[in-house]
Amino acid sequence: MSTVRTGPLIGLLVQIALLAVLAETVGLGAAGWAAGLAYGVVLCALLSRGMSRSGADALSPADRVTLSRAILAGGVTALAADSFGRSAPVTLMVVLTSVALALDAVDGYTARRTGTTSELGARFDMEIDSFLVLVLCLHVAPTVGGWVLVIGAMRYVFVAASWVVGWMRGSLPPRYWRKVVAAIQGVVLTVAMGDALPGPLTTVVLLASLALLVESFGRDVAWLWTTRHLRRTVIHDTAGSRHAPDIHDAPVAMVHASSPVSHSAPSAAAALGSGRTDGLPWSDRPTVAVARRGIARV
Repeated sequence: MSTVRTGPLIGLLVQIALLAVLAETVGLGAAGWAAGLAYGVVLCALLSRGMSRSGADALSPADRVTLSRAILAGGVTALAADSFGRSAPVTLMVVLTSVALALDAVDGYTARRTGTTSELGARFDMEIDSFLVLVLCLHVAPTVGGWVLVIGAMRYVFVAASWVVGWMRGSLPPRYWRKVVAAIQGVVLTVAMGDALPGPLTTVVLLASLALLVESFGRDVAWLWTTRHLRRTVIHDTAGSRHAPDIHDAPVAMVHASSPVSHSAPSAAAALGSGRTDGLPWSDRPTVAVARRGIARV
C-alpha cells in the first residue's frame, strides 16, 4: 500500500492560501492565478514523486524550509505572470524574493545541524533556486533587454545538452563557488527588479553576474570533458566486476547538500522525481578519486 505523504499536499494548500491573500491584497488576475496554481500542482506532484522514489515518508526539517521557499517562489511566479497584463506590485515581489533568498542559507544550515542532508533535499533546493532565477529574468527582461534571459536559461540549456552529449552526463564534485554564483544571480536580479540602480549601472551589474555564471558553467563543462575517460572507466570496471563495488569504484553519486546549484542533469522534473544522478562519489577534499587507475584534481 502506498504511503500518503502529506508534506507536498500541505505545501499545495499553503500555496493556494498565499495566492488568495495576494488576490485580496494587491489583486491577482486570471494569468496570475493560472501560473500560481499550475506551479503549485507541479511542485506537489514532483516532490511527492521524489519522496516516493527516495523512500522518504516525510519531509525533513530542512526540506520544510525549502518548501517554504518554494511557496514564496510560487507567489513571485504568480505576480510576475500577472505583471504582463498590468502594473506589478514591485515592492511586494522584492520582499517575497528577498525572504526566499535569505531562507536559502537556512535550509542548508538546518540540514547540517539536524543531520538530515540528502540528495533529494539538495536537488529540491537547487531546482527552486534555478526556477526562481528564471522567473526573475522573465520579469525584468522587458526592462533591461531579452539578453538577460540567458541567465535564467543557462542551467536548462546545460541540462538539455547533457541529454544529447554523453560525456556531459553525471554529477559534479561539490564546489562552494557554485553557491556563491547562485546567490549573486538572485541578489542582482532582485536589485534589477526593484529598480534600485540607474539603468546603465543595472545593465553593467547584470552583465558581470552573467560573466560569473558563464565562468562557473564553463569550469564544470571543462571538468566533465577532461574526466570523461576516467568516468567511463569507473562505470565499465564496476559493471564488469563480480564483487560488490566499494566506495572508490561504484558509479553512485551524491549531490552535496550545501551546494544548491549543481549544474548537473537531470532537469527539474527528473531531478525531483528520481533522487539520484549518474556520476561518481566524492568528498569535500580537493583531490577526487574517480577511478582505480586515475586521479582528477578539481
